[in-house]
Amino acid sequence: MTIERFHRVAEVLSKRQPDLTVVSDSVHKGQNLSAIVRTCDAVGVMAVHSALDAATFRAHTGTTMGTHKWVETHVYRDVSEPLKYLSGNGYQVIAADTSGESVDYREIDYCRPTALLLGAEKYGISDAAEPFINTRITVPMLGMVESFNVSVACAIILAEARRQREEAGLYDQRRLPDDQYHKMLFEWTQPLLARYCQKHQLPYPALNHEGDVTDPSWRETHQV
Repeated sequence: MTIERFHRVAEVLSKRQPDLTVVSDSVHKGQNLSAIVRTCDAVGVMAVHSALDAATFRAHTGTTMGTHKWVETHVYRDVSEPLKYLSGNGYQVIAADTSGESVDYREIDYCRPTALLLGAEKYGISDAAEPFINTRITVPMLGMVESFNVSVACAIILAEARRQREEAGLYDQRRLPDDQYHKMLFEWTQPLLARYCQKHQLPYPALNHEGDVTDPSWRETHQV
């Protein structure tokens, strides 16, 4: 890995937003799942929670999609699992919905810990998700169609979340704890060494400002 690439990864990690996430409720079309994950990466979302068959999700977003490795993906059989966890940890659950009870998506304070809930392409939000929803939002339409494609709606809403968070300075300083930041930096920039350490249950060695192992004898000692 070049020094430039190492610094780029470090910069990306420094702007990750650990309290902004997306929950997809049985979104199953591959192009939509892929687009959602790409958008998440672009705005600094660290994780996507998907209620979907695990094999189906991997078929759409596994090794064939580059951004998948930069965004954690958690797959569940029941959407209530991630929503219960997120609600219990202080997240507001904001559901993209076209019902009459929805408010304009720009009225939400996205600087709070937020989980954006996206419903299935055909059926929308499931009954299992209903108890966890704090607010329903909609993206106003000016044309004849009733709603945006789910991945497009995700991009529009997360763009507003990014705008608000930029204005509040939430991208200006690293928000990840030191231990999590250094762990992810090592795994993203030294994947082979990370797998070696995991296999042999070794702590990750420190990296210098060029992205290489600080202790020159470490590689010789472990013959890697």
